[in-house]
Amino acid sequence: MYIKGIVKKDRKTKELTKRLNFGEIALIDHKDLDEVAALSLVERKVKCVINLNETISGRYPNQGPSILIDASIPIFQVKKDVFDKIDEGDTIEIIENEIVCKGEKITECELLDKNKIEELLNIGYANIEKELESFIENTLEYAKKEKGLVTGKIPIPKTETKIKNKHVLVVVRGRDYKMDLEAIKSYIDEVNPILIGVDGGGDALLEFGYIPHIVVGDMDSVSDRCLKLAKEIIVHAYPDGRAPGLKRVEELELEAKIFPSPGTSEDIAFLLAYSNGADLIVAVGTHTNMIDFLEKGRSGMSSTFLVRLKVGSILVDAKGVNKLYHSTFKLKYVVGITIAALIPILVITFMHPLLKELLLLLKIRIRIMLGL
Repeated sequence: MYIKGIVKKDRKTKELTKRLNFGEIALIDHKDLDEVAALSLVERKVKCVINLNETISGRYPNQGPSILIDASIPIFQVKKDVFDKIDEGDTIEIIENEIVCKGEKITECELLDKNKIEELLNIGYANIEKELESFIENTLEYAKKEKGLVTGKIPIPKTETKIKNKHVLVVVRGRDYKMDLEAIKSYIDEVNPILIGVDGGGDALLEFGYIPHIVVGDMDSVSDRCLKLAKEIIVHAYPDGRAPGLKRVEELELEAKIFPSPGTSEDIAFLLAYSNGADLIVAVGTHTNMIDFLEKGRSGMSSTFLVRLKVGSILVDAKGVNKLYHSTFKLKYVVGITIAALIPILVITFMHPLLKELLLLLKIRIRIMLGL
């Protein structure tokens, strides 16, 4: 195999995808590549991916590598020390199992092919019961510590946006978020819900032509454009009040409220909507199962479990709604519409005086021919 291209590198894949261009090579440091990160790389149409870490370790069945392979994007494994040997913007060549930069061999690389991925996925599926047991224990342990999240011990900001008695759509850039947003587009257009983007979920709304009313999160994956367009910004802070994301907002000369809380940013988005009187909360792209949380690097889902218990009476999860119904072309509908359209035309036509006379003459002619 021979591949040549310009390298872009970053130890955070979500930061790298912002800079990648068509046909470039992505140098990442991402253990157990998750589905969302893989889809971002596919969208950028990279030539190949070089990973300093285990793209699939076999700990659990992460789907990122399969997505890249299905998109015909080769994946190469290399050693950790390669990161500092290649500068961003360098043109490199991958010749069989070697990486060459500026005419010199940098390191050896291993192609992660489909057979190897399937082998590691099978190990992951076999290991899932062990991971599930550990996941449940961690969830229960942290639930005791984070119970204040739903028992009223944590103050929840009052939003400037009027949420009371309205529908609220919370968008997270999670699995299948694009397909689910497309599936509920008519709902958004007709109901006009309050739109809350959780970090990059704000940009997801912009992609579909909607401006988020509120952006919630630690501000690590949302664009400057989205922050400037959003009507309100709420920064997720640590329980002790530290809010690293606030600095970025202030550098853009924007105002924001602080929401100190344990848990994830999507959890506090739900609490924000619920405590401000939402009539219904619709969730898109949120994390709801063990695999989702393992891909986020979390060993439990205590906060999400607790929050969903609290807001569950008004929460509708749109995850997978795109699979419920697929509109298909049916000939019988076209025939029915055509007949329905022809009926009034025929009625009007037969009522015309000239046509009546022609029909009368035709009737007389037929009677003469038949001798009647």
